[in-house]
Amino acid sequence: MPTNGNYPLKLQFGLINYERRYLTAEAFGFKVNASAPSLKKKQIWTLEQDSQDPQVVYLRSHLGRYLASDKDGKVTCEADCCNSDCRFLIVAQSDGRWALQSEQHLRFFGGSHDYLSCFAQVITHAELWTVHLALHPQANLLSVARKRYAHLSEEDGEIVMDRNIPWGVAALLTLVYLDGKYCLKTCNNRFLGNDGKLLVQSGRVTAYTLELKSGKLAFKDCEGKYLSPMGPTGTLRSGRCSKPGKDELFDLEESHPQVVLIAANGRYVSIRQGVSLSANQEEETDMETFQMEIDRQTRKCLFRSSQGNYWNLVGHGGIQTTATETSANNMFAVEWLGHRVALRANNGKYVCTKKNGQLLAVSDTVGEDEQLTLKLINRPILILRGENGFICHHRTSNTLDASRSIYDIFTLQFNDGFYHIKGVSGRFWYVSSSGLVCSDGDTPEDFTLEFVEHGRIAIRGRNGRYLRGDPGGTLMGDGLNPDSSALWEY
Repeated sequence: MPTNGNYPLKLQFGLINYERRYLTAEAFGFKVNASAPSLKKKQIWTLEQDSQDPQVVYLRSHLGRYLASDKDGKVTCEADCCNSDCRFLIVAQSDGRWALQSEQHLRFFGGSHDYLSCFAQVITHAELWTVHLALHPQANLLSVARKRYAHLSEEDGEIVMDRNIPWGVAALLTLVYLDGKYCLKTCNNRFLGNDGKLLVQSGRVTAYTLELKSGKLAFKDCEGKYLSPMGPTGTLRSGRCSKPGKDELFDLEESHPQVVLIAANGRYVSIRQGVSLSANQEEETDMETFQMEIDRQTRKCLFRSSQGNYWNLVGHGGIQTTATETSANNMFAVEWLGHRVALRANNGKYVCTKKNGQLLAVSDTVGEDEQLTLKLINRPILILRGENGFICHHRTSNTLDASRSIYDIFTLQFNDGFYHIKGVSGRFWYVSSSGLVCSDGDTPEDFTLEFVEHGRIAIRGRNGRYLRGDPGGTLMGDGLNPDSSALWEY
């Protein structure tokens, strides 16, 4: 398991044929076609490797069914478990495209529209598929060989791979998809060139072909060489290798939210004084920053320090960063109180700030001393994806679409527990009187973020309602509850 406590992200992607159409799994009759012009829910496939033979893969649709081919080349997607007809081999091409070969029948899969088959004996342009990753594009990058994470080194103007834990906004990378290739973008809006330099504009030297090797990723540049960490600090640039070895392989991991907490006394919660938590600092450093990890089952929150240890409830309500393994005493229920939060520990008591700044879980009710301000620090840029797609500016109006296959990047600004969301035009989001979320505000409007589920947030407007995607794909600010339509990958 990686040092950040995460498993790598599951590889999910769309497959684009020679006519620039996506392989689609239809709910009706479990049929497949290649007719869709964009990547949405029905076009997402999950790659699963065979446990006995890692060269063999299975392609699972959004319906949980597996792509299969029989001896006559007929393609279906209704198998609910893996059988011999579901076994495929990936034959990677020099340009990064895939040919998918039935391992059982040794024929290649291809075609267009409703005319798909797996019967070709040789690979032609009709059997080649471009891979479009369907992951949320913001992630942490882990070197497989060095077991170190990438982060931006602003003073050197490069990406280096020397962190045991991906900490702070500098560790956040954005994968930008452009015409079948990928760029790596840093949190200061620079693109990684193949010589290791960071550039303001994307172009030929910042575009990489993504290759899959034994479940890991490799990035091939325009000269046919691969990115790898170089030198003692692991500067990320293209090396001499024209074939990827272990040094050229990477994992993508989800980026957990990292926050600072401000107590009622106006001071930051810190571990600078030792293992016990105390609100006694006036500046934000790694010692005041904590990673929020939402437990999938209980939806309670674990707080992890930059040293890698978890908050832990100890005797008499004390809280220390001493735990290296997770348990019930590491978990805190978060109660969202508008632009403040309260934390309830495993003993049923609320965390409060004492006069000396010490944090103790000893309160039965929530008053001023039990309220904390939570500030998200590693999402200055925000990309939001809901159950039907990404949030993007509407082409012809001031509203926002919530079901697009492409995304816009928004800027997140913090203000005393509230957040302001700014679009590419420099204008702000607001909720209109009719409940529409608009993107052309001259002045910022207050929103609150609620980390209610692993990997997803709910966003609440000034009217107390949640932002949700309506069935027509429009972003509305009228949701009563943070249900599936109001939860956003970020």
